[in-house]
Amino acid sequence: MLTFVAMISVMPGEWQGIVRETAFDMVLAADRRIRHPVPDGVPLAVIDIDRRSLEALGPWPWPRDRMATLVEAVSAGQPKVIAIDILFAEADMRSPAALARQLGSLTGNPEITSLAGVLPDGDKRLSSAIRSRPVALGFVLDSSQLTAVPGVPVLSRGPILFDDIWQMPAAIAPLSPVIEAAAGLGVLSLPGDADGKVRRVPLFVGVGDTLRPGLALEAVRLLHQASSYIVESQPPRLLLSDLKIPLSRDGLLRLAPVDISEHEARTISAIDIIRDGSTRSRLAGAVAFVGGSAPELGGLRETPGDPLVASVQLQADAMKQIVAQQVPRHVPFPAELALTLVIGVIGLVAAVLFPPIFGVSLVTVAIGATWLGAVLLSVASDRLVDPLIPSLGAFAAFATTSVGSYAVVSRREARIRSRFEQHLSPEVVRRIAEEPGILKLRGERREVTALFTDIEDFTAMTHRAEPEQLVAVLDGYIEGVATTVMAHGGMVEKIVGDSVHALFNAPVDLADHPRRAVDCAIEIRNWVKTYRTRPEAVDIGLGRTRIGIETGPAIVGDIGIRSKLDYTAHGDAINSAARLEALNKQFGSTICVGPMAASRCEASLFRPLGVVVLRGLDAPVAVFEPWPSETSVNWRERYLAAHQAMEARPAEAVLILQSLVADCPLDPVVQLRLSRLTGTHNT
Repeated sequence: MLTFVAMISVMPGEWQGIVRETAFDMVLAADRRIRHPVPDGVPLAVIDIDRRSLEALGPWPWPRDRMATLVEAVSAGQPKVIAIDILFAEADMRSPAALARQLGSLTGNPEITSLAGVLPDGDKRLSSAIRSRPVALGFVLDSSQLTAVPGVPVLSRGPILFDDIWQMPAAIAPLSPVIEAAAGLGVLSLPGDADGKVRRVPLFVGVGDTLRPGLALEAVRLLHQASSYIVESQPPRLLLSDLKIPLSRDGLLRLAPVDISEHEARTISAIDIIRDGSTRSRLAGAVAFVGGSAPELGGLRETPGDPLVASVQLQADAMKQIVAQQVPRHVPFPAELALTLVIGVIGLVAAVLFPPIFGVSLVTVAIGATWLGAVLLSVASDRLVDPLIPSLGAFAAFATTSVGSYAVVSRREARIRSRFEQHLSPEVVRRIAEEPGILKLRGERREVTALFTDIEDFTAMTHRAEPEQLVAVLDGYIEGVATTVMAHGGMVEKIVGDSVHALFNAPVDLADHPRRAVDCAIEIRNWVKTYRTRPEAVDIGLGRTRIGIETGPAIVGDIGIRSKLDYTAHGDAINSAARLEALNKQFGSTICVGPMAASRCEASLFRPLGVVVLRGLDAPVAVFEPWPSETSVNWRERYLAAHQAMEARPAEAVLILQSLVADCPLDPVVQLRLSRLTGTHNT
């Protein structure tokens, strides 16, 4: 128990933060289900620059004239406040006035430059639109540009205790004419936790030596027509009109979970606001947040409840909490540590003094009470206590103490049972016999090529096949795949359902293992094509085999328990091979080869499939497939030409792909590319 508490105390802050925040996520999720819904203090609307708006009005970034059109349309709906979750940091370069200035500068002709004063100017129009209503604009924190950020004063009653505030030496602010037209300015930057998820929105941030508000808080100030912020130190809270908002030392607001239905109900597409006057009536008397969910805007964030949430929705959520004065704050860590000790002692007592069943029940009740208390504390006072670490402490104390007590009895029994334990696989038994005393083979780090297979639509096949049919076909299939793997020098690591996991260059060295794995995959592809024509396979509709291959370092060795050891591998290459196998569905391919394996083979062996981001890897990677054997050199050259033209010259790519389909109608890769590109091109 003391070791557990010591480990928690010295745990790196990032790890500790992830554990605690995960627990808080669960507590707040339960809080949302229990807490009586708080009615909105003011209607909220989110004007969403979504994919539909971009398709109708043009790709992002929009020229300022188009943004001005949107702001004018929003203003026409008579909202009380407009908050724009978009940074206008650079001058408009596409309006006629901007072009005249650029042309005059290039030619040295002042007469052309002077035309800028009479031609339409996107920045001027946007500034004029912003002046029509109380508008809060945004800035972002920055460490390189020493740009001053104007703002209203933050007055204090006593010392301001923002010890852990998010602070940068400077910020990137909107253009001066746009700032002058705005009624407020708030930070757009959202901090992510160690796991990359956004759980907080800034109330205040530090820009140099000054405090500046977040966009949501600035919108609240404009709503209440306040001229300044007042911060009290005892207790730490913000006074804004009739609101009293508790403050934490980091100046951040912990967001509570929100149902996606609430986001959907308040969201209006930007194109509807611009084109439909009746839609604008929904904005009357509301606070309108303008932002975008289209990926092109770069405003999508991962939260505990959703991997893709528009930042403008988080700003709107924050404003709702501020108006409702719902500010979750965690209790001090020493209090949580004391709770861990108390619950841990209960686990110790339960393990030592009570029978196993009663002990388990007591620990379960104690852990349940801890979680229930954490949820009720959140509901009653918006205070967050971490119930996860105390629960783990209680479980660790109970489990280790129970195991220690059990070991005293089981050690005597083990001497009698040991001579009957003959459950190890033959290979492991042989190796242990060769190295007496070794019960678990030592692990090693070595480069391997992993090959993963899977049957397409296997689940659907199990539903329509009779058990005897399925087992018979699957038996023959596994036998054929495994035999092919071993024939190419690979090792069948494991068989999971319809999947075969194979390793090349383990447990013994194998020269040219990436190429051997690719050759093995090609042979499996050809063998399965023939196997699928057998009557028994046709009867149950056996699908294609999808294969993923990648090369890289891995840790290999025997993993398991004393009675069952499995030689297995762990590493990025293993994970990537599994994900590459799944990518075949996206590309229509049969074999998907990762960049490392492909780089170790002849380039002429493969055709490119595309560039993807594999889960667990930061950078995008190119993936490949061995050329279909039935394609000619000319066909392959045209495929490469189409691949290169897909992004920049889609019309040209469509024509090439159509000819490829005509020449090789059974290739699903070109068929899928053509269907997707045709749909995109037509749109």
